[in-house]
Amino acid sequence: MTVIDGKALSAKIKEEVRVEVEELKNKEGITPGLAVVLVGDDAASATYVNSKHKACENAGIYSVVHTKPSSTTQEELLELIDEMNNDSKLDGILVQLPLPKHIDTTTVLEAINPFKDVDGFHPYNVGRMVSNLDSFIPATPFGVMRMFEENNIELSGKNCVVIGSSDIVGKPMASLLTNAKATVTVCNSRTKDLSAHTKAADIVIIAVGVPHLLKGDMLKDGAVVIDVGINRLDTGKLTGDADFEDCKEKCSFITPVPGGVGPMTIGMLLKNTLKAAKLRDKREGTNA
Repeated sequence: MTVIDGKALSAKIKEEVRVEVEELKNKEGITPGLAVVLVGDDAASATYVNSKHKACENAGIYSVVHTKPSSTTQEELLELIDEMNNDSKLDGILVQLPLPKHIDTTTVLEAINPFKDVDGFHPYNVGRMVSNLDSFIPATPFGVMRMFEENNIELSGKNCVVIGSSDIVGKPMASLLTNAKATVTVCNSRTKDLSAHTKAADIVIIAVGVPHLLKGDMLKDGAVVIDVGINRLDTGKLTGDADFEDCKEKCSFITPVPGGVGPMTIGMLLKNTLKAAKLRDKREGTNA
């Protein structure tokens, strides 16, 4: 059984980005730029935005953080996005989710220039990803795919179960696995007899926000478990959607929580920002 070390892999990716950013500056005179918008005072979101800002600085990426009060109107947020779309120093725009309830998330995400959509949530990028065309891929599923690659985990022909069907993780994850020629089953809260699906799976990816939902007796021997969930227990301890201790002896590979998929997200966001900077020429004439 191998525990996949997301921290170590994320550090490797960040170093790859730092080296490439330096080369881009020296050869092309381009400094990649990322703007993050935080609306409201959600503590977890603020911590995450801070981490993104620090990671950008360490990689040599120009970083801007716009912190707005929860009273910010949708029109004000859209005006800010328009300004950022037209700022040539910015290659990536990321609006931290969730947004306050009075703001329509879809309208906001669709307002971002697709060539600056480093979160990969714009319908343009979602459509291209589903069609297996070059696109910005949402950072968390992108990170999971890199984990498979780094650990030589074959996807073609494998039975994969994705538990959770969110737009951020579950749906893009299923598309990426399908593009890799895996046989994919997507389960959700309405799924009957979840264990019947997971017991047949070579690979299980879980992202539902329910602590310890996945147990060892729900897996077949040698299964790969990727735990995207992160939950804080009453004790303050962070834990995943899979019961790590119960599952690990059944697994060939498993990700821990914390220290698994979580650290990968920022590393892949930096990758997307670097990619966006390399696409500056294509972006010209597209509201940027």
